[in-house]
Amino acid sequence: MPAILTITLNPTVDIAITADHVAPERKLRCSRPDTDPGGGGINVSRAISALGGHSTAFVALGGPTGDKVMHLLAEQGIGLSPFPAPGETRQSLTVTDASTGEQYRFVMPGPEWSKRDVTKVLDRIGRAAPEGGIVVLSGSQPPGVPEDFPARLATRIARTQARFFLDTSGKALHALLSSGAKPADVLRMDDLEAEELAGHPLPSRTDSADFAESLVNRGIAHAVIVARGADGNVLATAAGRWVAQAFPDEVISKVGAGDSFVAAFSLARTRGLPQPEALRWGAAAAAAAVMTEATDLCELHTVKRLLRSTTLTEI
Repeated sequence: MPAILTITLNPTVDIAITADHVAPERKLRCSRPDTDPGGGGINVSRAISALGGHSTAFVALGGPTGDKVMHLLAEQGIGLSPFPAPGETRQSLTVTDASTGEQYRFVMPGPEWSKRDVTKVLDRIGRAAPEGGIVVLSGSQPPGVPEDFPARLATRIARTQARFFLDTSGKALHALLSSGAKPADVLRMDDLEAEELAGHPLPSRTDSADFAESLVNRGIAHAVIVARGADGNVLATAAGRWVAQAFPDEVISKVGAGDSFVAAFSLARTRGLPQPEALRWGAAAAAAAVMTEATDLCELHTVKRLLRSTTLTEI
């Protein structure tokens, strides 16, 4: 089965706690913290492992917090390809208000990268890309990494025999439109990111499919996915347009839903499933993830159960 390499330039130690009630200017007595290695690519690798697959996590690590990430990944049996980060790995905090169920997420920026660091990591990723496999870039970029990094990495990966799956947002996503880079194999974004990129609302599935198809036609990616939350996940390729919708029993936490989607979609593709069927697996995994607490991701038995009712429709 083709290998999967996930990329995390801005990893974190995710700390999740619960307080009876979150209010200002008070000491908040909290639960014991749950601690997990975090960052988009790491979460994709964790979800792949939960789904019975295997991947290697290429992670930029620095300082004692970086050592903690390395230790947590080893505990979870995830293969690691470390890269020396230019500073201390960050931490992130999720606080759940038990009285309302609302979550507060505090995300740190990560260390500052130089141009030399960026050049070195592009070269290292290019050499680490699995021949015939998949390279997944997911998560935020640390300070100093240029907006066109995903575009530069797409061109770098295109020189190998690997496929490039990209889940990005913000300025890096906008930079793709004018970069002239080689197209990614798969580009995923959520509905708000898609609307920001399009410059106008996308109120319906058809609107999302039209926009995704326009990006395929412009050569931005061979396949574009727009996640519309409870309204399903839209996929457009040169061959067609589909939407897959899964139905969670309840929504506990939306943290990790996108990473679980990417993990299931990527794993399904390495197992030879066509893209519409991989879309169904991704939708079921995202739905399974929202049924778990805090930084927990999808669980295989829940994904398999939800998959039976997950719909796939052409648009």
